[in-house]
Amino acid sequence: MPYPQSPFPLNLTNWRAVWYRNYLVWRKLAVPSMVGNLADPMIYLFGLGFGLGLLVGQVDGVSYIAFIAAGTVASSVMMTASFESMYSAFSRMFVQRTWEAIMHAPLNLGDIVIGEIAWAASKAVLSGMAILAVASVLGYAHWPHALWVFPIIVLAGVMFASLAMIVTALAPSYDFFMFYQTLAMTPMLLLSGVFFPLSQLPAPAQAVVQILPLPHVVALIRPVMLGQLPAQPLLHLAVITAYTVAGVVTALLLTRRRMLR
Repeated sequence: MPYPQSPFPLNLTNWRAVWYRNYLVWRKLAVPSMVGNLADPMIYLFGLGFGLGLLVGQVDGVSYIAFIAAGTVASSVMMTASFESMYSAFSRMFVQRTWEAIMHAPLNLGDIVIGEIAWAASKAVLSGMAILAVASVLGYAHWPHALWVFPIIVLAGVMFASLAMIVTALAPSYDFFMFYQTLAMTPMLLLSGVFFPLSQLPAPAQAVVQILPLPHVVALIRPVMLGQLPAQPLLHLAVITAYTVAGVVTALLLTRRRMLR
């Protein structure tokens, strides 16, 4: 018998109830949650920025820590959105059965998935903006140009949250997430221009890396933080938007199939 519900949301507003439910739970542990989300990127920022910065000097005309600060903002958005959409969402879907309880309310599965993606993106925005604030206080971001980082972070948060939700829809257990972390997130972290310019890679590698989503986020955030105009902004926005739309639609369809099992 076919599943009676559409994989898509009932309307454009129901997701807010799911978002608010997750917020009410999160705020009880907001401080340790934020510390956990910020610790890793802050270690990269200060450990590599000040440590390697003394050896590297300037990169692309700016200090190494200023260079890496923008990459850290982008990578933090990816990490926070992905982990929330994987581990936390999987717990609510499979372990705690929270999704099944929510569907007794006048919401469908599509509303829940969109709400989960929006929640993961919200946490990613909070993490990215916190690092941006630290970089600004230290003088590694130019104001008011840096304010344009906010919409980029929002779009990137939705993109990475939706891509990770696809993995959640396919995951039989928590161990499955290691494949995505090892085969997707780690290569993106190391090869997307977060820690060094993409121009340092061989030409074939540069072409392959451009297929990944994170380099396009970094290519938008770094110039904006440095008070410059991004090169080919429409191209980068088009790639991020395409990943976002494809990720959201695929996550909706695969989650529906998962819940039919």
